[in-house]
Amino acid sequence: MSAADLYTKLTRVWVPDPEQVWVPAQLSHDYQDGDDCLHLQLSDGTEVQYAVAPGPPPGLPPLRNPDILEGENDLTALSYLHEPAVLHNLRVRFLDYSSIYTYCGIILVAINPYEQLPIYGEDVIDAYSGQNMADMDPHIFSVAEEAYRQMAREEQNQSIIISGESGAGKTVSAKFTMRYFAAVGGSARETSVEERVLESNPIMEAIGNAKTTRNDNSSRFGKYIEIGFGRKGDIIGANMRTYLLEKSRVVFQTTEERNYHIFYQLCASRHLPELSALGLRRAEEFQYMSQGGNAQIPGTDDAADLERTRNSFSVLGVRPGLQMELFRILAAILHLGNVRIQSSGRDGERCSVNAEDRSLHLFCQLLAVERSQMAHWLCHRRLTVAGELLVKPMGWQQACEARDALSKHVYGQLFTWTVGRLNAALRAQRRQPHSFIGVLDIYGFETFEKNSFEQFCINYANEKLQQQFNRHVFQLEQEEYLREEIPWTRIEFSDNQPCIELIEGKLGVLDLLDEECRMPRGSDESWAQKLYERHQNQNPHFSKPRLSNTAFIILHFADTVQYECDGFLDKNRDTVFEEPINILKASKSELVAELFQDDSGGDGPPLPGVTTAVPNGSLRSSRKGGSTARREHKQTVGFQFRQSLQLLMETLNSTTPHYVRCIKPNDLKQPFLFDPKRAVQQLRACGVLETIRISAAGYPSRWTYPEFFKRYRVMMQCRDPGLEDRQAACRATLGSLIPDPDKYRFGKTKIFFRAGQVALLEKLRASRLRAACVEVQRRVRGWLERRRYQHTRQAALTLQNYTRGWLARRLAHCLRYTRAALVLQKSYRMVQVRRLYLLIRSAAVTIQAFARGALARCLYRQLRAERKAVLLQARVRGWSARRAFLRVRGAVLYLQCCYRRMRARRELKQRRMEARSVEHYRQLNKGMEVKLMQLQRRADEQSRESSHLKERLSQEQAAHCTELARLQGELSRLAGSAQDEARSTALAQELSALRGEREREREERRSAEQRAAQEITRLTQAVESLQREKAALIQEREKLNTSLQEHERAREERLSQQVALVSSGLRAELEEERGRYQGLLKEFSRLEQRYENLKDEMTFSERFLGHRRNASSQSLILDISPPIPASEREARTSVTSPERERRVTVTSPELERRVTMTSPERVRRVTVTSPELERRPMSCLCSPQDSLLKAVGLFKDGRMREEDLRHAYDAVRVANKFLESQLVSQRQKWDSEMEALRLQVGAQREEVDRQSQALAHTLTLPPETGLQLGLQEQLARLAADNLELMEQVESQEQELMEQVESQEQVSRRLRRELHSLKQAGWGSAGPARGTEVLSGGNATPTPHKEAKLQGLLECRREDEARLIKNLITGLRPEVTRTLTPGLPAHILFLCMRQADWRGEEQRARALCTATVTAIKGALKKHSDDFELAAFWLSNTCLLMHLLRQFSPGESSQTDEQTLLTFDPSDLRKALSDLSIQTYQQLIRIAESRLQPMIVPAMLESETIPGLSSGGKSLGSHKRAASGAREKGEGVQPHTMDSLLRELNSLHHTLSHQALHPEVCRQAFRQISHLLTATTLNNLLLRKDMCSWSKGLQIRYNVSQLEDWLRGRSLQLGGAVDSLEPLIQAAQLLQVSKRSESDARAIEETCTALSPPQIVKILSLYTPLNEFEERVTLNFIRSVQALLNERPRGKARQLLMDVRHVFPVTFPPSLSLSPSQQPEQLQIPDSLNLAFLRRV
Repeated sequence: MSAADLYTKLTRVWVPDPEQVWVPAQLSHDYQDGDDCLHLQLSDGTEVQYAVAPGPPPGLPPLRNPDILEGENDLTALSYLHEPAVLHNLRVRFLDYSSIYTYCGIILVAINPYEQLPIYGEDVIDAYSGQNMADMDPHIFSVAEEAYRQMAREEQNQSIIISGESGAGKTVSAKFTMRYFAAVGGSARETSVEERVLESNPIMEAIGNAKTTRNDNSSRFGKYIEIGFGRKGDIIGANMRTYLLEKSRVVFQTTEERNYHIFYQLCASRHLPELSALGLRRAEEFQYMSQGGNAQIPGTDDAADLERTRNSFSVLGVRPGLQMELFRILAAILHLGNVRIQSSGRDGERCSVNAEDRSLHLFCQLLAVERSQMAHWLCHRRLTVAGELLVKPMGWQQACEARDALSKHVYGQLFTWTVGRLNAALRAQRRQPHSFIGVLDIYGFETFEKNSFEQFCINYANEKLQQQFNRHVFQLEQEEYLREEIPWTRIEFSDNQPCIELIEGKLGVLDLLDEECRMPRGSDESWAQKLYERHQNQNPHFSKPRLSNTAFIILHFADTVQYECDGFLDKNRDTVFEEPINILKASKSELVAELFQDDSGGDGPPLPGVTTAVPNGSLRSSRKGGSTARREHKQTVGFQFRQSLQLLMETLNSTTPHYVRCIKPNDLKQPFLFDPKRAVQQLRACGVLETIRISAAGYPSRWTYPEFFKRYRVMMQCRDPGLEDRQAACRATLGSLIPDPDKYRFGKTKIFFRAGQVALLEKLRASRLRAACVEVQRRVRGWLERRRYQHTRQAALTLQNYTRGWLARRLAHCLRYTRAALVLQKSYRMVQVRRLYLLIRSAAVTIQAFARGALARCLYRQLRAERKAVLLQARVRGWSARRAFLRVRGAVLYLQCCYRRMRARRELKQRRMEARSVEHYRQLNKGMEVKLMQLQRRADEQSRESSHLKERLSQEQAAHCTELARLQGELSRLAGSAQDEARSTALAQELSALRGEREREREERRSAEQRAAQEITRLTQAVESLQREKAALIQEREKLNTSLQEHERAREERLSQQVALVSSGLRAELEEERGRYQGLLKEFSRLEQRYENLKDEMTFSERFLGHRRNASSQSLILDISPPIPASEREARTSVTSPERERRVTVTSPELERRVTMTSPERVRRVTVTSPELERRPMSCLCSPQDSLLKAVGLFKDGRMREEDLRHAYDAVRVANKFLESQLVSQRQKWDSEMEALRLQVGAQREEVDRQSQALAHTLTLPPETGLQLGLQEQLARLAADNLELMEQVESQEQELMEQVESQEQVSRRLRRELHSLKQAGWGSAGPARGTEVLSGGNATPTPHKEAKLQGLLECRREDEARLIKNLITGLRPEVTRTLTPGLPAHILFLCMRQADWRGEEQRARALCTATVTAIKGALKKHSDDFELAAFWLSNTCLLMHLLRQFSPGESSQTDEQTLLTFDPSDLRKALSDLSIQTYQQLIRIAESRLQPMIVPAMLESETIPGLSSGGKSLGSHKRAASGAREKGEGVQPHTMDSLLRELNSLHHTLSHQALHPEVCRQAFRQISHLLTATTLNNLLLRKDMCSWSKGLQIRYNVSQLEDWLRGRSLQLGGAVDSLEPLIQAAQLLQVSKRSESDARAIEETCTALSPPQIVKILSLYTPLNEFEERVTLNFIRSVQALLNERPRGKARQLLMDVRHVFPVTFPPSLSLSPSQQPEQLQIPDSLNLAFLRRV
């Protein structure tokens, strides 16, 4: 197709841009051949013109890929392969989908996100383990899995080459790669090799990484780690090689850079006591650490990093003392940099060091060398002149350089020694590795403003790696073409061999450099001149700068780099004087002497690539005789680096390489910030674009015939051909679609296309589909018009029919109306005549009735009038008589009242006078007691005087009487005349006095009435106020009752909530403890297997090495020592761990007694007894430890120690204390509420008392007679109400107290339940049971009660071994299918009951213990047999429940004669542990059988036929693996039917063994979780599975699984609920994803999915064809914003935990069936148990 056909209007292209490198544009006009420019429109609407370069292929801009290919996970799957397409795809994946990994053919491109991502957990490792590389999303784990699978399948060594510039994430990628290998290739050693490999990373980062301007943790050396694997794929060893350590960083750092991390870690931890002797100070005070300016890295804790480094040293076997020696050397280097060299002499030709210099003193003290000698030789050197040795002083500059060279040399030797120790710790101990995987973490291409010797070596190494990469890519392309048998021409690629020859060839840069180093007076300038003379204008890759004579330019594959010659010779020589080295050799420190002991040896050249004593340096010696012997030590750094690089190339060429290219997105270290300029520069430098160019030069697009047929079937003529016909159809179709046959090739299984041809086919396909759509529209529109015409015609006919019918109906209606009118007239006339007749008849009857009624009423009125007259006469006469009587009685009563009132008034007046006199007397004489006495004496005196005066008065009266008698006679005559006048005057005065007295009485009565009215008013108000107070009290009482009732209800609710909370907490804690305990049992079984392996290895080593241990070296002997004292036990248990990591080791008790618990981690150890002690009689093991084991229910095999019991007891005690604290806090809360209620009741009582007192006070006032009774009644009623209120309050208080007591009873019940749970969970027996210890040898059998037990089985002691062998260990799996479920358990139990009935308790216990051991052996022997595991699980559970059923004190049977005589709690505990282990093995076998079937059945199988007939998406084009894959022929893929058949088989096996339904439900709940987690994890990591059709397919598969579970009643155990995340994920793929309402619906619906899972599915959603739409980034952000509102407590992980194990519980078995009764038990002959005798 010509350019004019491709570059049409609206075609999208890429145009260069100075800022964004490439920007999208769109053609606004068609392009015609010969046009000199293109008219383009940018994305922002700007119109631009693009100049077309003239030529046979015109310089047109690159074309853009279709939108459906945006975000493709493999760059080679793009239709147009060029730089802008690669850059755009990486940017879209990095910014829009947060995907940092992308495939580019065989390369994995990794972009540094500069933040921690949750994609490296154990669940992700499980998801990628065992998966095909082409099926999963790009990931570093996918590359590691591909290398591991190829190594295991092809038995060929592999290499993973990780490269990139500083800060791109190479070290992190290498670290995660080794972590993946450590996870999938786990070792069984006690301290596994994979752990040591991982622990080597902190050490190498500390001594080899530093902060640079581009990276805070930059590796300043290259390393190649070979991880050795055994034949079974387990890690057995490792080896590390290092390349070109940047030693110059020890003495010099540029601005914003740091020295190596280890120095800052030591300075940050200088406060530690063990480091106080190093004399360290702050980092800014050391010359070697203060040149960068900033000594801190944000977010880095150097002290914590040192602790991590020391822990890593300990794991790798470096003793703490040796670690301190290493730290002393590092501190000495820092002090050496602070040694002051003073200039002296003329022109600074001499210098000296003060012998008292503190830094020199610390340096010599730390290295244990002579201080005076070191001070002397730091400023002098020794020369050999004419055979004589001369000592020459050095200048200040030369001395400083010599000091720095010594520091670099010491650090280099220490680095080499550390790597050697790591290799020694990682080396395989038992056998040689069968194969290995190498991880190369090497520096990427570097170019700075000033490039020196280090950059030259780094770029030289990258040139070699790029050459190896180009040849490997070319080889893969060639192999692919040969495999498909297609003709091909050699692909031209830019070979960098000329550049490599320039560097390492004869008389190349390195040769000239070494030659100049051997010259006595060689210099950088002379070396530069030799380079100019040799290579300038002769080699196109070499040039000379215009403005410099000491620099040269090399054209590398990635960029043109200018190198400055200054320092090349010194760095290549890396010289250090021999005299300081000799002083260090004589050091008293063993490590210092060891570092330099090989410096003067002549052992030959060091092995290339292997770290030696002096890897990058040489000693300058002046001794004449040592030149030949030490010639090898004078090898230059460049020569050594070339040799090591050559060895590395040979290693890589002998392995299958895998490439990881790390890209640094920006220089600001900002998360998810993409700089296109920096990205393109690195893509060009790391070879990604070269890979694309090589792929584009050949046939980059490859389709299999079925995929091509499915995609482009619409362009073919055939309908449904077979496989061979499909290939022929594809060949015929391509010939007609693409005329040029060079644009494609037909292979055996694939069709190969050149670049752009797939886009052309897509365009043709779109045109064909558009034409088909137009044809479909034409047909549909014609059909719609015909259908409309037919509808119109049918409507017209229908209207005519309806009209004619309407006319006929109207005529019939008229006729019916006429007939009806006649009928109505006749009926109406008849009604009128009949109505008149009835009216007349009714009138006559009415008149008669009224007349008769009037006569009757008249007679009635007459009779009633006569009756009322008689009655009135009687009433009037009676009234008159009563009125007269009442008048008389009223007059009498009035007279009585008047008389009584007069008497009462007189009496009242008299009493008032008396009251007034007494009151007056009391007021006058108040407080006059003393005066009374005086007045009494005075009164006595006056009485005596008065008596005397009376006597005199009597005498005078006698005389006066005589005189009066004489005068009276005279007056009588005179008074007669005035007597009448005096009498009238006296009467008038008396009358006026009576009138005044009457007025006064009236006034007093009026005033009394007023006072009475006021008093009545006041009392009335008081009564009203009392009534109001009564009403208030009643209302308050009602409120109090209401509040008390509400409080009671709230308290009851709180109580129920607390009880429910405590119950749920108890259940959760019980489940957690059960899970922990079952995990411990799983770990214990794994340790038993490890112990067996170790024992086998020891046997193997003793057999082949001839080593035999004596009795003293036995490490597996049970310690029969007294128990540990309480103080020591508390001291041991006081050691806590913030991480609570549990480690299980196999050690001897003697060693354990010597180990002190100083580690910050809690260590749990399980000891294993030796076989000799297991065969001892039980009487020999009657020790305190055995008693403790028996008390907690452990069988006596010696495999648990006291520490485990203490840990178990501590766990239960902590739970108990926690519950007790909750109960105490609840009780305190209830007490506080009770106290508040009591205070309220007391306040009410005080208020009632106060009101009663107020009422009583008002009654003390003088009341009137009429009001006293009313007030007293009111007071009585109020008092009665108050008493009633008090009684109600007291009753409510009593009820509250009763409820508190009931709550206390609930608390006590909870404590009892907790105690019972503790006993049931940990098997601790009560003090009243099981305390008696029987001695096996001395105990006499105590026979059972005299009851006869029917059906028991008697087994002789010598036949017990035969019983165990025939019934357990020798039982074949095929025999178990024919046995009755639970038969072995019944046989064993009947034998145990027979032994117990005979009083042989020890024998019964021994038989049960032997049974447990034998079942373990049988399960171990048949570790992959599901039926056998189910068989023994059923029998173990049945035997355990039989022991519980017939245990004394725990059975509900009434017949106590059938119970056991001993407490079998310890035996039940052993059987419970065995049941848990068997269940775990059962689940493990089921998972191993289902694991390979889950993903193919649930995701890949197409249960709905024709669902994906729309064609395969271009975006789902799978990449090919880096190596050829061997696919088995004839292997049927797993489908949903095969998965359901496998589940049917598992369920049938469990049901056949009569396993309890609850246990079956728990097992399938675990299996359902495995199905859900595995399927969902793969869905989240596979982009090709996230589509609408796949969602529908997954939902259909899950519905089949749901129906299967419900059909077998397994949904009750939570198996269906476990499928909910997968159901919601399938629904998420099917729902609409456009509007805001869709986002809210997704947030409300997908509750079982975590926010990262929802966002990941939306990001991976890929349409299968162009008619679907992608999920927009704005929609994803809106969903993410809604998901962020969810509570933070919910799970936020991306992948589900596949390894999660639900704790199992074993419910009690059903009652025994009649066939299982002892007397009816039938034993088949196939068991060979004829020696058993039925009793």
